[in-house]
Amino acid sequence: MTRPSIITATPTAFHPDGSLDLEGSRAILEHIGRSGNEGAFILGTTGEFAALTVAERGQVVEAAMEILADRMRVIVHVGAPSVFEVLQLVEQARAAGATEIALLTPYYLPATDAAMLDFFSTVDAASEGLDIFVYAYARRSGNSVSTELMARLAQLPNVVGAKVSEEPLEQLQAYRGAVPDDFQIYTGADRDILAVAGVGAQGVVSGVSSVLPKPFRAAAAAADGDDADARARAQADVDEACDVIAGDIARMKEAYRVLGVTDTSTRMAIEAPDAATRQLIEDAVRRLG
Repeated sequence: MTRPSIITATPTAFHPDGSLDLEGSRAILEHIGRSGNEGAFILGTTGEFAALTVAERGQVVEAAMEILADRMRVIVHVGAPSVFEVLQLVEQARAAGATEIALLTPYYLPATDAAMLDFFSTVDAASEGLDIFVYAYARRSGNSVSTELMARLAQLPNVVGAKVSEEPLEQLQAYRGAVPDDFQIYTGADRDILAVAGVGAQGVVSGVSSVLPKPFRAAAAAADGDDADARARAQADVDEACDVIAGDIARMKEAYRVLGVTDTSTRMAIEAPDAATRQLIEDAVRRLG
């Protein structure tokens, strides 16, 4: 079994009044930098990108490049509803020193395959020197990337891979059959870390690993060996971490508080964990952190 790569989906910190907490965000980035994971995915869904201004996104990207660029890969998400906005974010990422970017499909309004191909083609033409990952997340964007469209996107000069969220492994396998062998595919399903190699994917983009990286590192190591029991134990710990954090940004931030990383809030309308859930998070951090 091939060892999967773990790209950490990085949360953004906010003060209780909703203002950007750059110091708290830097503390989170420092924590991620110590994880041993292969990379960081900046300003994706976990980073609440949709609630940040262009200027705030630039501040977070600059901090990420400063703190992480010499430790791991940094993939900067530049998604926005319009090409007009995306091109500003591409130049912002480039100016900060990024070499890898991710681009969500257009969102809110429905888009045809032809419109999405034009969207990505325009951004690709403005992204010389940058590697682009297609960010396919139909449940959030409202626009699906068909296998046929992914095959066409993979032919663009700067598109090197895809991050695919909330799609079954069978869809990743379908993408794999339609794209070049060197095209990188990552799933956003944290708990599939030991299953992705079987469908030809390279790894996971994991928000849960931003707070509890150890189970994921153990799973990646177990994937290299022939010890079925070690893989089963690692998968059980990954499952526990995923069950407790549940991909929930407010729960991640509660875990940061327990870990002593930072005491931070969400900007978007996300319900804070109740007392029982906070206890589950504390227990999980003690066991798995």
